[in-house]
Amino acid sequence: TSPFRLPLQDVYKIGGIGTVPVGRVETGIIKAGMVVTFAPSNVTTEVKSVEMHHEQLEQGSPGDNVGFNVKNVSVKDIRRWETSLLIPRTTPPRRPASFNAQASSSSITRVRLVLVTHP
Repeated sequence: TSPFRLPLQDVYKIGGIGTVPVGRVETGIIKAGMVVTFAPSNVTTEVKSVEMHHEQLEQGSPGDNVGFNVKNVSVKDIRRWETSLLIPRTTPPRRPASFNAQASSSSITRVRLVLVTHP
């Protein structure tokens, strides 16, 4: 199986529960007791519970939109669009010193708009 990866769509603070990151599981699984790391903030924590549509799950699988409660993490510690990962402790995430990107642009000089109305 692939390692766990979940891009965060949002992070909530829920009264009586705590910090709940939410997102769609891309690869791997997530379940209570797992230790995950958020990148690029490099915050590591334990998953306390996993839910989907207000129902507790034993585990979240690829394609599931889940929320998961995490231990000792504030909503200020992690941000939207970070990625939650399961990473072996021997290979923590690192930021690259540099990277190359390829970009292109185009300009539209003429736009034709056709408006069709229906009775």
